[in-house]
Amino acid sequence: MRIIGLDIGDKRIGVAISDHMGWTAQGLETIENTGKNAVHAKLQRIIDEYKPDKIIIGLPLNMNGSEGYRAELVKKFGEDIKTFYPGEIIYWDERLTTVSAHRAMIDGGVRRKKRKQKVDQIAAILILQNYLDYYNNLRKEG
Repeated sequence: MRIIGLDIGDKRIGVAISDHMGWTAQGLETIENTGKNAVHAKLQRIIDEYKPDKIIIGLPLNMNGSEGYRAELVKKFGEDIKTFYPGEIIYWDERLTTVSAHRAMIDGGVRRKKRKQKVDQIAAILILQNYLDYYNNLRKEG
């Protein structure tokens, strides 16, 4: 079982992938958002290579749990992906993942310029790992 995790930003899209067992998330790459066609082509290449069972997309909810403008944009992005990906797409609460990604890199001594380049990928890892932990806990219980 392979699962792709995405953190959708205005300028960059972080991409993470699970291991074959669906236990851990690893960073794959950061896609520069140079336009819809270019982004879709890069995602299509990743999907063709890894053949994921599902895609987890971070949904930027407001702190009170409501959906705002950013969440609408992310859902639109997910709908666009469905035009070339037939599998399941799951939206996952991503509140504070970008903050956590920045904090982890600061604690790790990563320079500011590098943080800007990697924050979306780290956020995608956190989104995917949170989903995997949830999913695996459900499997243990059930």
